[in-house]
Amino acid sequence: MAYASADVRQELLDAIAQAIDEIGAALAALGGAYELLDEVNGDKLEQALFRPVQTAYGRAKRTYAGFAERFDLEARAFDTATAGAPSHGVQGFLEIAVDAVDEADTSLATLQDSMMPIEVGDAELRAGLAEVRRLLGDLRAHARQFMSGFGR
Repeated sequence: MAYASADVRQELLDAIAQAIDEIGAALAALGGAYELLDEVNGDKLEQALFRPVQTAYGRAKRTYAGFAERFDLEARAFDTATAGAPSHGVQGFLEIAVDAVDEADTSLATLQDSMMPIEVGDAELRAGLAEVRRLLGDLRAHARQFMSGFGR
C-alpha cells in the first residue's frame, strides 16, 4: 500500500508541475503582450489579466512545494518561459495565454475529478488546487473584455 501511495503522490505532483508549466507559459505570453502596449493599456492588462495569473502561478508553486515537502517527494524547479516573437501581436499573445490557462485548468480539473487528491488525504493540496482554479477561472472573459476595449 505504501508503494502505491508513493506512486499516486508522485503522479499527482507531476500533474501539478505540468499545470504550473502551462501557467508559466501564460505569464510569459501576457508579458509579451504587455511589452507591445502603451502605459495605459499595459496597466489595464496587468490589472485584469497578469496579476490573477501571476497570483495563481505563485499559489500553484506553493501548493506543489508544500505537498512535496509534506510527503518527502523531490520537487523540481520551474524555468521561466519565454513569450515568443513580438509578431504575435497583442491579440496573439492573449490567445496563447488563454489557451495555456485553459490547458492548466483542464489538468487541474481532471485532478480534482479524480480520486487522487482524496486518496492522498491532503486538505492543503485540495484547497490549493481549488484556489488556483478560482484565480484562473475568468481569464477568458477578462481577455475578451480587454480586447473589446483595447485602444479606447
